Amino acid sequence: ATILWTVGFRAMLSPPVTLLLLLALLAPHHHPRLPPPEAPEGRGRQLVVIVAGLQRLADACHAYQIVHKNGIPEEQIVVMMYDDLANNEKLHRRFTPENFLAVLKGDSSGTKGGSGKVLKSGPKDHVFVYFTDHGAPGILAFPNDEACESGSMMTDLPEDIDVYATTASNSHESSYACYYDEDRETYLGDWYSVNWMEDSDVEDLTKETLAKQYKIVKKHTNTSHVQQFGNKTLAHMKVMAFQGNSMAGAAPAPPMTLRPVAHPDLTPSPDVPLAILKRKMMATNSLQASRGILMEINTHLKIREVLADTMHQVVQKVTGDEMRTQVLLNARTELTQHACYKAAVHHYKTACFNWHKMEYEYAMRHLYALVNLCEGGYATDRILQAMDSACY
Repeated sequence: ATILWTVGFRAMLSPPVTLLLLLALLAPHHHPRLPPPEAPEGRGRQLVVIVAGLQRLADACHAYQIVHKNGIPEEQIVVMMYDDLANNEKLHRRFTPENFLAVLKGDSSGTKGGSGKVLKSGPKDHVFVYFTDHGAPGILAFPNDEACESGSMMTDLPEDIDVYATTASNSHESSYACYYDEDRETYLGDWYSVNWMEDSDVEDLTKETLAKQYKIVKKHTNTSHVQQFGNKTLAHMKVMAFQGNSMAGAAPAPPMTLRPVAHPDLTPSPDVPLAILKRKMMATNSLQASRGILMEINTHLKIREVLADTMHQVVQKVTGDEMRTQVLLNARTELTQHACYKAAVHHYKTACFNWHKMEYEYAMRHLYALVNLCEGGYATDRILQAMDSACY
């Protein structure tokens, strides 16, 4: 199968790390009980996987509408969405790394809960995967878990395989939220995601190439450095080959005309919770409500301060030197020591701050310091002991 990845993330992330793991699992392999169905006349099919985490439902729904209106039938689209507003434990248990990987491998027996719908691709199929959630260096974060990677960096992704990927930012940046909705009191989109989807809305996808869309999206996404990886020769293929049902002869939806948005409300994704509180403060005329919101803001800022101070203590206890500590707290090192980092991240989440709790989500912004410690040659046990001392 020929694979196109489009990825937007909510927080500081190392896209290369996570994506390579997932792509490695997309080798030509099918579950023995799930042979891929043949398309008419031996032609391939367009298959789509859409995955959206916390506060990304609008982006996921928009992506679904694009591929569906361009002729891809529902049975060829797999959607995984986490509704953080729904109090549905079964629904939340389905949104896991294990289920996501089972979907990609075509292993319906490996899914837990849900319909068991998986990606059953064949060698002639085109697969479009859109993933939008949050993360950190070496981590693809799901709402209650994460998938860690132990292989090569995305920059080493071979160029001679049929995989082409684009990401919202480089490994040291966050994506930006956009389109604040006053009624819903939340941001509706991710700037990179909105840009590729709005481009798909207005362009003739039978003429526009992936390369052209990449250049347009990269230019419009002026808040981060949009990246591309893998087999770049695939970028000369038409967008319709992945976002439409062209193999079955479906015509693309007519291009739309979108009204320009003067103020897209661009906000760094890690700062979204604080930005929402500030907007609520500005919108209310109630003194009592203002006091309550102000208390939330102060609590949020205090937690940020505690998170930063705790990581400072961890690094200082490991190095035993304040000057070296400052260097490690300000560096951005590429991750290669995966075993050390995976152990450190797991221990930090369990012994210090679990970023899957909303109040501690900002803790992910400090995980780069653990990368620096591992890359600095410090023993894993020493790092874990420092956490035990700083966090208890």
